[in-house]
Amino acid sequence: MDGINIYQEKRPWGNFRQFTQNSLSTVKIIYVKKGEAFSLQYHNTRKEFWKILSGNPEITIGDSLIHGKPGDEFEIPPKTNHRVYSADTGTEILEISFGNFDEKDIVRLEDKYGRA
Repeated sequence: MDGINIYQEKRPWGNFRQFTQNSLSTVKIIYVKKGEAFSLQYHNTRKEFWKILSGNPEITIGDSLIHGKPGDEFEIPPKTNHRVYSADTGTEILEISFGNFDEKDIVRLEDKYGRA
């Protein structure tokens, strides 16, 4: 993951991965229902890290369409188009946003729900 400094440390019992330490971040678990997708969108002031927890979504990042599976990880830089489409099953994604977080920073390019 370029741009996101994920620290990893091994211990006798296994290891841990630390995503933030005393820095501005927002952590969410996103659930996308079967057959649904959120807006094709981007953010001006934050980058995001996604880890698929469950489901097999279609992930759009920039011009790439990726068929994701549990355990896959993605980094979305600011001003990069992105979307999750959950075709066959519901999908849960861990999202860690870095930088100034504001839900009003969503720039929607396409939205089937009529939101601007």
